[in-house]
Amino acid sequence: MKENSEIEKLLLNDARYENLVSSKFEKEFEKETANKTIKSKIITDIKKVPKNMIFTKNAIFLIMNKTSKTKSYINGVQAEGFLGIQNAVREKLLNGEAEAFVADNNFIKFVKAFV
Repeated sequence: MKENSEIEKLLLNDARYENLVSSKFEKEFEKETANKTIKSKIITDIKKVPKNMIFTKNAIFLIMNKTSKTKSYINGVQAEGFLGIQNAVREKLLNGEAEAFVADNNFIKFVKAFV
């Protein structure tokens, strides 16, 4: 019972929950990329990311749902799926002219890429 109370308190405190989710995601992502033999560097400016790396598993995007006010992280492959037929937006992202876009009720923003 005490365990459920702690979980409830954690969920009610949005900042603590956000930190927990972010740290868990970071650990999983680092664990997945640690298996690579080539040293990777983190790039947070979309203008500096090679075009062929933006829509890959090595890129992280933040997705915020405007209706439910929830935040989550997705990889570049998933972000490209949200683009659908928005080719003009895709080109702006690839050229570094934009770092975010809107798809339905979601706001999607580039966070970083491991190159």
